[in-house]
Amino acid sequence: MRALALMLILAASPLAAETLSEEIGRTGLAATEARLAALPAPTNEDLFALAGLRFLGGVEAALQLRWQTGIRADWSELPILRLPIPENPAARPFAPSDFTALVTGLDADMEAARAALTQLGDKPFALDIRLADLWFDIDGNGQRGEGEDIGTVAGLTLGGGRMINAPVTDPVITFDTADAAWLSAYTHFLSGFVSTALAYDPEPAIQRVMDSSAAIYALWGDTPPPNAMDMMFGRQVDRIAMVLFALSKTPDKALAADAYDHFLTMIAENRRFWAMVALEDDNRNEWVPNARQVSGLGMFVPPETGERWQAVLAEAERALKGEVLIPHWRFGAEAGINLKKAFENPPAVDLVTWIQGEGLLPYAEKGPRMTLEAWNDFERLVSGDAVLFAVFLN
Repeated sequence: MRALALMLILAASPLAAETLSEEIGRTGLAATEARLAALPAPTNEDLFALAGLRFLGGVEAALQLRWQTGIRADWSELPILRLPIPENPAARPFAPSDFTALVTGLDADMEAARAALTQLGDKPFALDIRLADLWFDIDGNGQRGEGEDIGTVAGLTLGGGRMINAPVTDPVITFDTADAAWLSAYTHFLSGFVSTALAYDPEPAIQRVMDSSAAIYALWGDTPPPNAMDMMFGRQVDRIAMVLFALSKTPDKALAADAYDHFLTMIAENRRFWAMVALEDDNRNEWVPNARQVSGLGMFVPPETGERWQAVLAEAERALKGEVLIPHWRFGAEAGINLKKAFENPPAVDLVTWIQGEGLLPYAEKGPRMTLEAWNDFERLVSGDAVLFAVFLN
């Protein structure tokens, strides 16, 4: 037993002259994170790596649960659930509690990542990470398999190459102090998503649709359907029904307030990131470059990207704070919806009354309205890839 324990310790320990990036490639995210978490005196690079590994580890855990339960990559509306993963031919049945477990686990890992970032602060560091060394142990077997590298899993999210200007064969990114603020902003985005999802208590809605779908399929008998409508749209209709049933309940005010705080902090951290990026005078394997730098990924990032994206976030922040109102087609040119009030007293979503206007009257008031000018300027700058850039820039 002692010999076995020694072998496991040696396997998880970094090899002589092995970089941290190479260690991740050899042992995976979890083993490297565990070693760094146990260090009595981590370096600045160790702390950023620890935060990054916890962030990626949260994604990995979510992908593992998806693989175990066979959740496909067709939830294009939701983070993490849209990422492609290998198929599990022996997946166990999905249960409504699995969704709660997935998002609460993700939030816990985002919180752990922020703890490491808080310890790091604004201390300088530079950490080289070869993207080919990053992989998700999706099937949980401890070994890197087909479809588990980060390029395959995240490639579609980054546009499948549409934003690439000059392809880099084997990209290496030198993460530095500014990138810690970028990572912090992204953790707050995902935590805000989790709080929003949990505020509507989705488990009963998921169970309701699963039960009704099972009853519907029981009616089929042995006769094949007369058309392919269910094959083409059945899953999408069920998914939409789950979302609408959940949204029809009055959400939890405390969780809505938590989401609100996360979204505002996300914007503040993103602003801090761009302020630090603007001061950089190097040009070394940049994750998100300033106007004088180039992307280490080979992406084409227009020089005005930072300025235009900050304008988008500034408008979003004004809307969150109720300084500008969300337009509604029935409320005229002088009034709109106060988003801050909606977060303070979150409503159940009733599409009929929302479209007609009655359901939003408690949040309606007169005042300046939000425009899409900043977003349209940003979209023109990135040649129609605004959504893809927004996912990347956060």
